[in-house]
Amino acid sequence: MNRTVSRWLVSPLAALMLTTGAVSIVGCTAVTAQEQRTNVLTVTGQGIVSVPTSLAQVNLGVEVRGQTAEEVQQAVAERSSSLVQLLRSRNVEKLQTTGVRLNPIYSTRNNETTITGYSASNTVSFRIATEEAGQLLDDAVASGATRIDSISFVATDDALEAAREQALRQATLDAQRQADVVLGTLNLSRREIVNISVNANVPTPMPLARFDMVRAEAASTPIEGGEQQVQASVTLEIGY
Repeated sequence: MNRTVSRWLVSPLAALMLTTGAVSIVGCTAVTAQEQRTNVLTVTGQGIVSVPTSLAQVNLGVEVRGQTAEEVQQAVAERSSSLVQLLRSRNVEKLQTTGVRLNPIYSTRNNETTITGYSASNTVSFRIATEEAGQLLDDAVASGATRIDSISFVATDDALEAAREQALRQATLDAQRQADVVLGTLNLSRREIVNISVNANVPTPMPLARFDMVRAEAASTPIEGGEQQVQASVTLEIGY
């Protein structure tokens, strides 16, 4: 009697354990098979949008040489003040001082180095509408500017942001088209996107060569802008 009862107590427990183990094994096998069926295609799309430049980014300054530090510094301060007043009256954008320098000028003779004078400079940068840049440069020289270090051309911030968004859309559509062509050729179907990488940049505009100040004596220095390109790339990892 005891043996029979014991047999009936153990057998259902063993059966339950075996059944549970079988379910667990089947479940693991199904997950592994699903993971094995997940494949990923990686594609990168490109987008490029050209924006007409409408602003000139100008760097110019005042440089004076003289016998004493006080002399040149005073001369630079007076000319710089006149120049800044002119720029403010023309409502230029992003006006700021970019450099203030005072350096001794050395001369070497008979192996002896002596200070023969001083050089002082004050440089500023600003933005102005391209069509107004030529006349302003001429007026700046008349107001005391002695050097034009560089001029580059840029689009407005709003135009660049709009171009960036357009370039990203182009890059995204380009990546999707590439994926559809590859998968369609292989008779495969596009599934969910598992990862997205985005990159968009505005190349730094190349400045023009340094201006010859003699040209500023003409009626108006001709200034012509160009285009600025915004580039974007979008990388998609697509399951299939």
